[in-house]
Amino acid sequence: MTEPRADLPQWREPDALIETGALEAILGAPHLRIVDCTTWLKPTAPGDAPYRVVSGRAEYDETHIPGAVFLDIQGEVSDPETRLHFMAPTPERFAQAMSRLGIGDQSRVVLYSASSIMWATRVWWMLRAFGFRGAAVLDGGWEKWKAEGRPVSAEPASYPPACFTARLVPNRFVDRGHVLSRLGDNDVVIVNALAPTFHLGEEPSRYGRPGRIPGSVNVPASSLLDPSNGVFVALDEVRWLHEDAGIRPDRHVVAYCGGGISATVGLFLLHQLGYDDLTLYDGSMGDWAVDPDLPIETGSQQTPQDGNRP
Repeated sequence: MTEPRADLPQWREPDALIETGALEAILGAPHLRIVDCTTWLKPTAPGDAPYRVVSGRAEYDETHIPGAVFLDIQGEVSDPETRLHFMAPTPERFAQAMSRLGIGDQSRVVLYSASSIMWATRVWWMLRAFGFRGAAVLDGGWEKWKAEGRPVSAEPASYPPACFTARLVPNRFVDRGHVLSRLGDNDVVIVNALAPTFHLGEEPSRYGRPGRIPGSVNVPASSLLDPSNGVFVALDEVRWLHEDAGIRPDRHVVAYCGGGISATVGLFLLHQLGYDDLTLYDGSMGDWAVDPDLPIETGSQQTPQDGNRP
């Protein structure tokens, strides 16, 4: 077996990522809970909400990984008392959802989603935020599993309710006040996970005013995934992408996107690189862009560490 190169970063928690073959080998394990997190964002008429949230339950009912249960992110583990989609729920609401799925404190959880891995990383981030450390993301998700011809099932899975303890870790989710108070702070870096055209304000935004939070840097979530198969790019590539944008381990990192979902792709990988001071602006541009009293920035900007990449 080849030893890993000492000059390349290693995963902080190798068990937080699982390959399709490794998952197939443990199907049916007693403490394993596979969770389909698929969610769809459907277009709406001009002037309506930025998108319509549709759970992936219908697709799950047709076919899924054997033994998987389905989690409706918006319906079950989001705050129902806000106009914003996908805001983090109370610990009690989150614990009830996990218990219903049969996920307990000692479970081994594998998360996957169709279309984009960001739904799986969002649930991974929530699990970590509520103190649970036994979750992994399926690399490449549902599409890779299907493409490789691995087993599928139409039988819905269910497990006895379990005891899940949810205690919110401080500062894993922050609001606009936190972000506003950090603008211009050299010890803070605000990271936008949206595509460059939205970061620059070159296209209309479905969240409100186009542009970005002032001073934020851009590491698109899509740049962290291999477009050919949806797997994460190598961790050394992740490191360079973030360091080139001025994102260092000694800075407080605030990640955001449109609705607090795609930003968790970067947070998942930064955690694996050893970054500790990580947080998610949960409301993201869905909260920021609609308030005319909050500053917006558009146009090009100097990348903090242009030219440092080998």
